[in-house]
Amino acid sequence: MAARSRRVRESQDLRGADSALAPLAERMRPRTLDEIVGQARLLGPGSALRRELTAGRVHSMVLWGPPGCGKTSLARLIARYADAEFESLSAVLSGIAEVRAVLSEAEACFAAGRRTVLFIDEIHRFNKAQQDAFLPHVESGRVVLIGATTENPSFELNSALLSRCRVHVLDAISPGAIVDALERALADAERGLGARGLVVERATLETIASAADGDLRRALTLLEIAADLAVDGRVDEATLAQVLADRTRRFDKSGEAFYDQISALHKSVRSSDPDAALYWFARMLDGGCDPAYLARRIVRMAIEDVGLADPRALPLTLAAWDAYERMGSPEGELALANAVVYLALAPRSNAVYRAYGEARAVIAETGSLPVPLALRNAPTKLMKSLGYGSGYRYDHEVEGRVALDQVCLPDELESCAFYHPVEVGLEIRLKEKLDALRAARAARLGRKGGKR
Repeated sequence: MAARSRRVRESQDLRGADSALAPLAERMRPRTLDEIVGQARLLGPGSALRRELTAGRVHSMVLWGPPGCGKTSLARLIARYADAEFESLSAVLSGIAEVRAVLSEAEACFAAGRRTVLFIDEIHRFNKAQQDAFLPHVESGRVVLIGATTENPSFELNSALLSRCRVHVLDAISPGAIVDALERALADAERGLGARGLVVERATLETIASAADGDLRRALTLLEIAADLAVDGRVDEATLAQVLADRTRRFDKSGEAFYDQISALHKSVRSSDPDAALYWFARMLDGGCDPAYLARRIVRMAIEDVGLADPRALPLTLAAWDAYERMGSPEGELALANAVVYLALAPRSNAVYRAYGEARAVIAETGSLPVPLALRNAPTKLMKSLGYGSGYRYDHEVEGRVALDQVCLPDELESCAFYHPVEVGLEIRLKEKLDALRAARAARLGRKGGKR
């Protein structure tokens, strides 16, 4: 029972003094499925999950969604609908000892004929050994495991545990749904702020909902702070400005949202959409992304997607990065924004990117093929006697300044061609020249019996 010092058995209702002392977001937790807002797709009338819950059938699951979307509230309701014990652990605060203790108690409950719903908040923070501890209990049905995570379960949970749970995706709460929930809290005299007689315009609630960025818990917290600061029961613009000072958007610098947004930026550039590219660039900066990281990715875009179709793209992006390093934020960010727009409107070619990949694939397949003798350096007499450098032709001294009959690839790869320019931008000219060179070289080697 010592584990209970760090683990709290959750009651299904808040009563008495606990209710008065609890934050507004805690007091307003849904008591029925109908009170859950913003999850109509998952829990709307006739949905599969709702039918199962109202029938008292529960299964182990992972609730995946952004902060404040109702994962904890739904887990509590599942236990109530299933008439089961409810235990809660935080993966941030709990270790393997706490996990084993609660599983032992769940086993005792199961032996007495009662199920336990075990809710693990931020389950992705448990390591593999901790996750494995749940497997036999989930398999036997002694525990109905409900894990909550803001991260993609396919990356953060081990496959054995994931295969035993269904994944339910919860959505960020829409601004309209948040406003409805705030109005409910203002009107509720028992659990909410109804007894205070506050005057809050709908436009003010809409501003709070926008600032909450899909997080209902955050919106209720902001409303409660505004209520505490209200003058004569009215939340005015000055009060609201004080409450919303220094707010930040929902953004995890190491989570999936981070990689989703950088992917959106890169693909917007690739799709020649400067408006979308600027939006995602600004979104990442607004969320706290390091501009130096964005500068590196912008240079990568110039190399990978613009390439030789516009050779100015690479020095331009490097110059933008240098400008940021010299000027810092916010001035230097404008240089990066210039580079983003330029790349989105530049001609694009991934021909070199693909050619490099093909060359690496051939190397992996063919191994360490020898350098042709003519191309080898011969600094010693022994090396010269072995034929190193024999037959090499100095291109600057031949007609056309290209020794067309000189083979530079290993014999086994003589006919390989990796680089195929596209007919875009400067690569149009490069393609014309390369096609002519390849045709002339093939013709020359063909007369000498070489491979085509």
